[in-house]
Amino acid sequence: MLRPKLPDVPTPPTTTVTPQQAQAPASPAGRPVAPYVDVGVGAVAAAVVVGIVLTALLAALAVSAVSVAIAAVVLRSLLSSAHRR
Repeated sequence: MLRPKLPDVPTPPTTTVTPQQAQAPASPAGRPVAPYVDVGVGAVAAAVVVGIVLTALLAALAVSAVSVAIAAVVLRSLLSSAHRR
């Protein structure tokens, strides 16, 4: 039978990686970093709370709309059957 001839796969050259020491960036003197972090965390927390409240209001509005629609269908049915009699 015929067998396909596969190309030779070249082997990649081996390289050694030396780990580099990572240094923490030095903060400028006289500028604390913590107040900037607190403002960001507070803003994110406020955005999450506002999102939850708006989602709850939207869900309440949807439930109210469905219940009003069901009540309208029931009343229409009752009134139309009263006119037929």
